[in-house]
Amino acid sequence: MEYFNWILALHIASFISWMAMLFYLPRLFIYHQEHKDNKEFVKVVKIQELKLYKIIGVPAFWATLLSGIGMILLKPELFSSGGWLHAKLFFVSLLIAYHFSLNYFRKKLADDKCTKSGKFFRVYNEIPTLLMIGIIIMVIIKPF
Repeated sequence: MEYFNWILALHIASFISWMAMLFYLPRLFIYHQEHKDNKEFVKVVKIQELKLYKIIGVPAFWATLLSGIGMILLKPELFSSGGWLHAKLFFVSLLIAYHFSLNYFRKKLADDKCTKSGKFFRVYNEIPTLLMIGIIIMVIIKPF
């Protein structure tokens, strides 16, 4: 148990880093689509999209996932502490699907084959915020 709080600290720090990527990458997609006629600008944005996803997002995703699994392995009784953990894990699974969808859109944009508009990405950009709020409520409030 002495390692639990260290793993929890890693989990929170990596979650914050992961969320930063999940918040900002769709914003780059908006700029990409709204300025697609400016080839030099798009060239720079494509590099930013790739680096943000691969260098920040992927390691932060894995650190969040593995530290979360580590906490559950150290304290399996968390599963019997109420339905909050099950709800949190449901929200996390949606966030994971969102994470991989961003890579799908990133590849489409990199190949200049994305048909989604800047307006679509403005709405799509709100999904991680809603999921994060749900996750935080489950962890802090534990409503059930």
